Amino acid sequence: MSSGAEKGVRLNKFLASCGIGSRRGSENFIREGRVELNGEIVTDLSSRVVAGDHVRFDGKILKSQEDITVVLNKPKGYLCTRNDPQGRKTIYKILPRTFSNLNYVGRLDLDSSGLILLTSSGELTEQLTHPRFHVEKEYEVHLDRAFDGAKTHKLLEGIHLAEGVAKAESVHFDSRRRLRVVLTQGYNRQIRRMFSRLGYKVKRLERTRVGDFTAPALSTGDYQVLNHSEIEAASTRAS
Repeated sequence: MSSGAEKGVRLNKFLASCGIGSRRGSENFIREGRVELNGEIVTDLSSRVVAGDHVRFDGKILKSQEDITVVLNKPKGYLCTRNDPQGRKTIYKILPRTFSNLNYVGRLDLDSSGLILLTSSGELTEQLTHPRFHVEKEYEVHLDRAFDGAKTHKLLEGIHLAEGVAKAESVHFDSRRRLRVVLTQGYNRQIRRMFSRLGYKVKRLERTRVGDFTAPALSTGDYQVLNHSEIEAASTRAS
């Protein structure tokens, strides 16, 4: 165990790099006494890990791993879950088995398509999902009929749902029936419910962007493993 404040990496960061969870979640594990450093239980959040240290979580030795992040262009008709009791198709059926341990970042419902990120990085997951980061998610929305532009302000000012006031950060018109909506919130089926309150039915919903992550070259159902520079560039701009 290193006492030098400038040496090694913080223990919570090391745990996140091993896929245990986010840095914040890893802090809870440390406080609970579930982490050992060189044979001793540590609860000090300032503890650091240097080369040659042995870290165990719930008795299991950990090794820092290279994070993997995949961008998937999800087709309609697939669930964002590992297993479905009803036997419906899931996004993990599209991916190789080697990616079965990756966690998806944000959901898309069964009838929606578009960008899904899957990653082993707890840090990236937290950065893209925690409300304090206000990460933008952009959607292409196709409606059952022409939208009345006079109602745009209702989307921007907010519509009351059971969870709270749901609002869009911006709304742009590609046509009267096709809009681009940006959210920073993540209520369940939020866009569909917002338009339903205004008397419209969403016929097609596609997510095109999460922060600065996009998938412009991917056909429906295709995926791409992102390299370190692509992840660093997008996550830096998103933070």
